[in-house]
Amino acid sequence: MKHFSWFFIFLLFFTAPVTYADDAEKLMSRAMRYFEPLPETMPESEDDTLERIELGRKLFNDKRLSINDSQSCATCHRLENGAAGVDNLSTSPGAKGQVGSRNSPTVLNAGFQGSQFWDGRAENLVEQAKGPILNPIEMGMFDENSVVNKIKGIAEYRDAFQKAFPQAKQAITYQNIAEAIASFERTLITPSRFDDFLNGDTNALSKIELQGLKSFIKFDCVSCHDAVMVGGELFEPLGKENPYDNQSDQGVYEITGKEKDRMVFKVAPLRNVALTAPYFHDGKIETLSEAVRKMGWLQLNEKLTDQEVNKIVSFLKALTDKSRVEK
Repeated sequence: MKHFSWFFIFLLFFTAPVTYADDAEKLMSRAMRYFEPLPETMPESEDDTLERIELGRKLFNDKRLSINDSQSCATCHRLENGAAGVDNLSTSPGAKGQVGSRNSPTVLNAGFQGSQFWDGRAENLVEQAKGPILNPIEMGMFDENSVVNKIKGIAEYRDAFQKAFPQAKQAITYQNIAEAIASFERTLITPSRFDDFLNGDTNALSKIELQGLKSFIKFDCVSCHDAVMVGGELFEPLGKENPYDNQSDQGVYEITGKEKDRMVFKVAPLRNVALTAPYFHDGKIETLSEAVRKMGWLQLNEKLTDQEVNKIVSFLKALTDKSRVEK
């Protein structure tokens, strides 16, 4: 009996790690069918010089781009002190105190998406950067000319634009303001432990994170949340299987007027999702656990157990930028 006990202990301590590594290897192979690690550079970054990136950083943080010098891009898309490119508010107040109707998406890795905004109305970061500055509820500037004239009146920008756009006849244009901001945003690439896993490190994820990844695939979350961004590409109706409570914002329908677009929104990318609460387009879902549970019901007609939710949440936390601290 004593020999049997020692034999059991031997099996427990020496074969379990082998099984764990073997399971991780198999799951890695399976995960590679659905996901891709983050590339080192973002699309359209070929002309992003250091001068253009630094100019974009300054513009991104400059409140003078708003009507009353109170609001910058960074006001809603915070990056300081480990912030994840959001303000963690349900919806954000603008320069005049009016509150927007949609949750501010993160700017981290945003250029890897096929389109921008919850309704996809901007095709890239440049077009996205143009929107909030002129939006009356956000930064509130009157028109493109008023923005350009304001920037031309700031001495430090005249030289910075000339260095960033040396070939341009007119360096300070609204297009170039947006180009510079986009250049800076294209540097916001945040590799995670999940990328280490996809790149071959079988020890990158813990046992419960691997279980969460397995559940994520099992429940077919990957049908929408896949590829480089773990989402951010497709457009789907929110409430595909069971209706979402808040129907006041009809999503893409509000642009197209087509019945098929009612309650259709861009699928949220899940990188850094542990840091970007609250969730959904209206910011009404306070916790990641609640978001996972609701998505299971709304989109998959699945009533996930607490254990299943906890596993998936653990996996999603592995998508956090390694240089940022999870909440």
